[in-house]
Amino acid sequence: QMKLVESGGDSVQAGESLRLSCAVSGSDSFTYCWAWFRETPGKEREAVAGIYTGNAQTYYADSVKDRFTLSVDNANNSLYLQMNNLKPDDTAMYYCAAADRPTPRPPNRLDFTTWGQGTQVTVSS
Repeated sequence: QMKLVESGGDSVQAGESLRLSCAVSGSDSFTYCWAWFRETPGKEREAVAGIYTGNAQTYYADSVKDRFTLSVDNANNSLYLQMNNLKPDDTAMYYCAAADRPTPRPPNRLDFTTWGQGTQVTVSS
C-alpha cells in the first residue's frame, strides 16, 4: 500500500522560500495525478499544484502561479514543491496526495485516496 511522507515545513518570513518534499513508498497501482493541497482552519482543502501523469501537464492555483513549482524525481520516488516569495496567505498545512482515478483541472480532492500526514508552513509578515 502506498505511503506518502511530507517534510520541509517551517516558519519563515514573507518573501522567503521553502521546499517541501514528499517521499513515496509502496506504490502498487497507477497514479493519475500527483498533487499538493493545503488546508487552513475553516476552509476547504484546496489543490495548489498538480501533475497529470498521462500527459505530464501541470496545474497551479492562480494564487501560487509563478511562485510555486512542483517537480517529480522518479529515481528517488519523491515529489517536491518549491515555494518562492512566500506570503502570509500561504500559511497552511500542506499535504501531498495521489489520485488513483482520473481527476479534472483543478484536481478534485475527492479523487485522491492516498494522503501524507501534512507539514505545516507558517509565513509571518
